[in-house]
Amino acid sequence: MNDPSILDQVIEQFTQVDGLRIMVHGGGNKASELSKRLGIQPKMVKGRRITDNSTLELVTMVYAGLVNKNLVARLQAKGSNAIGLSGADGNVIPAKKRPVKEIDYGFAGDLEDSAPVSETLEILLNSGLVPVCCPITHDGQGQLLNTNADTIASHLGVTLSRKFDVTLVYCLDKPGVMLNPEKSDSVVGQIDPAYYQELITNGVIVDGMIPKLDNAFAGLRLGISEIYLCDWQDITGSSGTKITLR
Repeated sequence: MNDPSILDQVIEQFTQVDGLRIMVHGGGNKASELSKRLGIQPKMVKGRRITDNSTLELVTMVYAGLVNKNLVARLQAKGSNAIGLSGADGNVIPAKKRPVKEIDYGFAGDLEDSAPVSETLEILLNSGLVPVCCPITHDGQGQLLNTNADTIASHLGVTLSRKFDVTLVYCLDKPGVMLNPEKSDSVVGQIDPAYYQELITNGVIVDGMIPKLDNAFAGLRLGISEIYLCDWQDITGSSGTKITLR
């Protein structure tokens, strides 16, 4: 998302994917960049952003505004009739404020596995529209919440899997999970839960990759058919890392 030429290639590939499509995006780098320019120091714990009042205002502007509408415009330019959404629009992604335990994440939103399939998303998909979902959710009481984009992607995949056959693809800046980030031929072709724990213990998987893979395994257990991690050069996932339960 930081390189317009690469983004155009990703969007071109995305428009060629068969079947109904949903794009879920983040924008953390852009949010952190703007945050520093405004004198708000970003705070991250284990790959997740601490969202106080000022940060919530900022990420709402960046995610639901700047990033979301730029993606929608680029998709429209490729002939894909996209519509940008936050979780509050059409009640697409209701959430609950994360309870304070060891860490206070502020206005971070958690999603419930038991959530119903969004009627809004069904209507949009069946009308030929391409939803573009940003990671801003809401609690149903007027409060916006900041939710991890990978969590949203997994959540939407799980809920939609009750009515659709769902493939979830996480697009990274690497060609998949790599044993050595400096060697392009070190991509791990497949990861199951036991191997995942081994890779964490050995320090291969760290920081923001942990919530991404936690969400992937949870998604498979709850109904998603296939999950892949790949880079922008092949968003089908076939050349990346496939996540499996065994």
